[in-house]
Amino acid sequence: MLRARLKPPLKKLGIRKARRPVTNVPSLKNFRRIVVKVGSSLLVDHTQGALKRDWLEALADDLVALHREGCDVLVVSSGSIALGRTFLKLPKGSLRLEESQAAAAVGQISLARTWSEVLGARGITAGQILVTLNDTEERQRYLNARETIGKLLELRAVPVINENDTVATTEIRYGDNDRLAARVATMASADLLVLLSDIDGLYTAPPHEDPNATLIPVVPRISAEIEAMAGGAASEMSRGGMRTKIEAAKIATTGGTHMVIADGRVTNPVKRIAEGGRCTWFLTPSNPVTARKKWIAGSLEPRGTVHIDEGAAKALLTGASLLPAGVLRLEGSFARGDCIVIRDPRGAEIGRGLVAYDALEAARIAGRNSREIEAILGMPGQSEMIHRDDMALGSE
Repeated sequence: MLRARLKPPLKKLGIRKARRPVTNVPSLKNFRRIVVKVGSSLLVDHTQGALKRDWLEALADDLVALHREGCDVLVVSSGSIALGRTFLKLPKGSLRLEESQAAAAVGQISLARTWSEVLGARGITAGQILVTLNDTEERQRYLNARETIGKLLELRAVPVINENDTVATTEIRYGDNDRLAARVATMASADLLVLLSDIDGLYTAPPHEDPNATLIPVVPRISAEIEAMAGGAASEMSRGGMRTKIEAAKIATTGGTHMVIADGRVTNPVKRIAEGGRCTWFLTPSNPVTARKKWIAGSLEPRGTVHIDEGAAKALLTGASLLPAGVLRLEGSFARGDCIVIRDPRGAEIGRGLVAYDALEAARIAGRNSREIEAILGMPGQSEMIHRDDMALGSE
């Protein structure tokens, strides 16, 4: 935990003022899974409606450098509507919903192709994922998206994620990619979210309004005073502003993900963060694993119960997943991804976890070897009944 030596009133706000170089902030090299969010105002030249290709090439160099260091890298990229409105010759200013959807349908093709080209030229495969609000809020769709992201990262690809503006309505959309990026970061169990913006961090007041505004390099916790510092949208091309970035920070840090806001207008913006450039770090006291386990243990209503044998109970305490072979019986009507209680042979609750199968399928493979799952169900399935990452034990 970082400890600050501050004078009022900033100390009361839980922030650090940049009077001297800040040396005890996180370092990019300490993170293993990083989500980088790129906004429309950085990616697209709004006067011409064209991609800023040179800037994007430099950013791709940054991402590939992280990738070659062994990091898992994900990109949340805006830009489809900004590009599409140019191709369709739509007027400047606000668009009606159907115009935005049409622009996104056209612009997404160009955006995906560009990311594929710039990463592919550096030996990295890009994978496109389009999501809506429901994909991160509805349990089954959340699991599907999480598994797709996980498999792409396992195969050392870089997922490029955007909101599916072609089908999202006003009622079911994020409306800005800051919050989407935070949801993606928690979904992917990322330990760092990088928001590249057209400002270099959070200030004590909007710097375009107050010349005495001071950059805040580290925010250990998000207080009401921190939230009050947020202004409105920073540019014509951006849907969000500092307010949505603070909201994103709350989502990310609650999920165990650190977040940093940095100036994306410079060349090689991620490299600049690594070299100690001006930015604002939002810290979390947790990590993605412990935050997820806390969520499983205390925030989800159990939909069923799995009773396991003594061998399985001992194996779980050593860090193993729950395999079908260790299951004695199941109770309840639950669906894949629901939380269920785990009980030992004496009936004592030893933990909770997210089950990988529906109740009927789980009952069919209970007590059986994982190698038999495909033959029993007629299709390949997850070898674990509950994966260790989706389990919270009372001893933890």
